[in-house]
Amino acid sequence: MAENKQNDKFNFPPVGRNNPKKPRMNGYWAYILIFAIIVGWQFFFSMPVTPEKTSWQKVKTTMLEKQEVAKLVAISNTGEVDVYLKPDKIENHADLKARGFKNNQKGPHYTFSVGSFDNFEQNVAEAQKDVPEGQRVEIFYEPEYDWTNILSILLPLLLFGGIWYLFFRRMNKSMGGGGGGGIFNVGKSKAKLFDKESNVRTTFKDVAGLAEAKQEVEEIVSFLKSPDKYTKLGGKIPKGALLVGPPGTGKTLLAKAMAGEANVPFFSMSGSDFVEMFVGVGASRVRDLFQQAKSKAPCIVFIDEIDAIGRARGKNPNMGANDERENTLNQLLTEMDGFETNSGVIIIAATNRADILDSALLRAGRFDRQINVDLPELKDREEIFKVHLKPLKLAEDIDVSFLAKQTPGFSGADIANVANEAALIAARRNKDAVGRQDFLDAIDRIVGGLENRSKVIKPSEKRNIAYHEAGHATVSWMLEHAHPLLKVTIVPRGKALGAAWYLPQERQITTKDQLLDQMCSLLGGRAAEELVFGEISTGAQNDLERATKQAYAMVSIFGMSEKVGMLSYYDSTGRSDFSFTKPYSEKTAELIDEEAQAMIAAAYERAKRILAEHREEHRQVAELLIEKEVIFSDDLERILGKRPWSDEEEQQEAPDAPEAPEETESAANDSINTENRE
Repeated sequence: MAENKQNDKFNFPPVGRNNPKKPRMNGYWAYILIFAIIVGWQFFFSMPVTPEKTSWQKVKTTMLEKQEVAKLVAISNTGEVDVYLKPDKIENHADLKARGFKNNQKGPHYTFSVGSFDNFEQNVAEAQKDVPEGQRVEIFYEPEYDWTNILSILLPLLLFGGIWYLFFRRMNKSMGGGGGGGIFNVGKSKAKLFDKESNVRTTFKDVAGLAEAKQEVEEIVSFLKSPDKYTKLGGKIPKGALLVGPPGTGKTLLAKAMAGEANVPFFSMSGSDFVEMFVGVGASRVRDLFQQAKSKAPCIVFIDEIDAIGRARGKNPNMGANDERENTLNQLLTEMDGFETNSGVIIIAATNRADILDSALLRAGRFDRQINVDLPELKDREEIFKVHLKPLKLAEDIDVSFLAKQTPGFSGADIANVANEAALIAARRNKDAVGRQDFLDAIDRIVGGLENRSKVIKPSEKRNIAYHEAGHATVSWMLEHAHPLLKVTIVPRGKALGAAWYLPQERQITTKDQLLDQMCSLLGGRAAEELVFGEISTGAQNDLERATKQAYAMVSIFGMSEKVGMLSYYDSTGRSDFSFTKPYSEKTAELIDEEAQAMIAAAYERAKRILAEHREEHRQVAELLIEKEVIFSDDLERILGKRPWSDEEEQQEAPDAPEAPEETESAANDSINTENRE
């Protein structure tokens, strides 16, 4: 709805100065390091060369007698003896070379079993009785420590512990556990706190339009600033307010303005932030949020998109799922009831699906006020345009009231998008300022999509499309209650091969005659195909879909059928979304079908009759459309004559046919809103 101002508190380093940053340790390097350690261990330690099995007789006759043995090590707890050869004697043993032993490689090189170490000592002594005293081989006794087996147990444990540490460290960051506690803080509230230090600069001056909604929230801010003004008369500060309205109308912006105006702590949180994969987390976060709010009172708690947790209980379409969402809602209801009178904590929530919220959430005492934030009217759109045009460099031909008239049904977010898109289009055309035509092209771009002139269309198809669109234009021009036509085009745009562009009149109520005229205008394209070519095509699919929905709405919702009567089967509460039964009998369903078909058939015959009476004018419009591809209301007035039903109060200013702009990728697009596209 309004311009979002940037905070000036961000300090960027000056250009041209050195700004060295310390290298940040990435978690993936830890994984690479662990993998390298495992590979290195496997390569260097996990595959040692095992000693060759032998016997005492071979050691005695071939090694001791030749004085090749460096030492004998008796393993006391296994009953085995390891033989270590002298480094220069390894090359004399081919069996060791075959097993991978290298020269000067440490042993043990051979191993053999003995029955008794006492007899073994005697045998060694007898085998060396002829060897001088200083050259005899000594026997060493050592217990065996199998480091390979020990490390094979410890290494997986260390590896698992490292991965566990890294995993929970990342869980810490992803769950906002920077304040300590890590994953154990998963039940803490994720609400953002805005206070005096946060420097929130959005105020009510930045919110254009929405006079009634601003008045409601301004009163809430006044409650917080001077509560004694109301409590001294016996009044109670409201506990909560629910902002309801279509997307993009400024509900969140109103909450930001409240934070900037109230000058009190402001907690902001989305409804989806309460629900987590862990059971019980949602309820825990609700408790923590309200506990923080009570400690900061007076304050405001804002919950955006509250329908994420506030859906009516027992009507969740996800059958078989756990009731975590309902537990969160139950805790929210309990906490909102738990506040004492005049505690100074006000709950503000926003949603565009108030019809699916639980009735217990909407009752007085929880959300005392429901503030409707509707789509802006003409005057409101002018104010919104003024806000979003401030940062743009505008040409002299910009008329804010004209732009507001060309955007009926646009939300504040749509208007912001129009302003930005117009600036981009002007920059693409190398202009020094954003002009009127740039805004018109921007609205065309947003409503109808991007032009697609490269799409290959056969001449016969182009002729069919032209007569189809000319049928819409001719029929709507001859109907009293049809919306004013702005232009007709056969240039492909988005998924549409052609379009008739209208400027919808802003009505508060719509009569039956107006609906029938609109339905007749929708069917003008199909009627033109049948009268001119004698056959029909798939080009009227969108027309038929809209006409069918409108006919069924007139019969089953608005009570505009004499046979069905003044009955409406529409449930505005949204409580029957998941009902498996229709609110009427099969006989009534057949009657509704018959009445809807009769309405559409009557409108279709009426459209064919209008085209038959103005066959020559219809042909001229179609041929002009084939020639120019885009025609405007001035062209239609020249061929069909001036509309006799022009109501000066309802007729809104239409743009003039512009000259072809330089270096544009689109044809002259000067009209705005479209209601009928195929």
